[in-house]
Amino acid sequence: MTSKTTTTIAAIAAAAALSSIIPANAADPIPATQSVRNVVLVHGAFADGSGWKGVYDILTKKGYRVTIVQNPLTSLADDVAATKRTLERQDGPVILVGHSWGGTVITEAGIDPKVAGLVYVSALSPDAGETTAQQYEGFAPASEFIIETTKDGFGYVSPAKFKAGFAHDVSDADVAFMRNAQVPINMAAFGTKLENAAWHTKPSWAVIATEDKAFDQAMLIHMAERIKAKITKVSASHALFMTQPTVVADTIDQAAKAVSAKQ
Repeated sequence: MTSKTTTTIAAIAAAAALSSIIPANAADPIPATQSVRNVVLVHGAFADGSGWKGVYDILTKKGYRVTIVQNPLTSLADDVAATKRTLERQDGPVILVGHSWGGTVITEAGIDPKVAGLVYVSALSPDAGETTAQQYEGFAPASEFIIETTKDGFGYVSPAKFKAGFAHDVSDADVAFMRNAQVPINMAAFGTKLENAAWHTKPSWAVIATEDKAFDQAMLIHMAERIKAKITKVSASHALFMTQPTVVADTIDQAAKAVSAKQ
C-alpha cells in the first residue's frame, strides 16, 4: 500500500469520525416532500424584525421560505393586520412564530387557515376574552425589566435597565444598539381583549429562556403548559430570538416536520 493510499484512507476515516460527531441534520435541506415550507416570524415589543436574522439564515439555508413581519406596535389590531398581510402572501401552510408580545399577535392572527402550527419564543399566549396584561396576574413582577412610559402612552425599556432586563447575554456594543433602536409599544395594547386564541386548534411549541428577566419563569411555564405546547428550555435572556438562533430554528423545523407528517 502506497503512502498516498494510506493518507487517503486516513482522511476518509477522519471524515467519517467527524460526521459521527456533527448532527446529521445540522444543515440538511428539508425534504422535497415536506408540505410545510413557509415560516413567518413576528417580533415583540421594543424590537423589530432584524433581530430574527440568525434564525432566518439557518432556516433559509435548510430550504424554508421565511418572511418577517414588521409590527408597528401601535395596537393589537394593527400588529395582527400586519401579520395577516404577510400570511396572505404565503404560498402554502405556515409555521407562525412569535417572540414576547409577538405571542399575543400570533395567538390572534393564527386562526388563519394557512397557519399549521404555532411557536412561542418566551412569548405571551392569552386566551380569547383575556388581555395580555392579565397574563401577569399572580406572578412575581419583573423587577429588572423596567418600562418607561411617554406622555402619549408608549413604552420603552429603561435605558439604565436594558441590558439587565432584556439582553444580559448580548455584547455591550450590540446592547447599546438595541437600546437606542427600540421600537416603543402603545401600552394600551396590553389591555386589549383577544377575540380568538389559535392555540385551541393549532399545535403549539414553546421555547423558554430560563434566564428571562422580562417574565417570571413560573409565568412562562404556566402559559406554555396551558396551551399544551411542546416545551424546550434554553439558558438565555429575553433576547433568545437573537442569542439562541439554533435552538429557536431547530424548534421551528421540528414543528414544521411534525405538522407535515400529519398532513
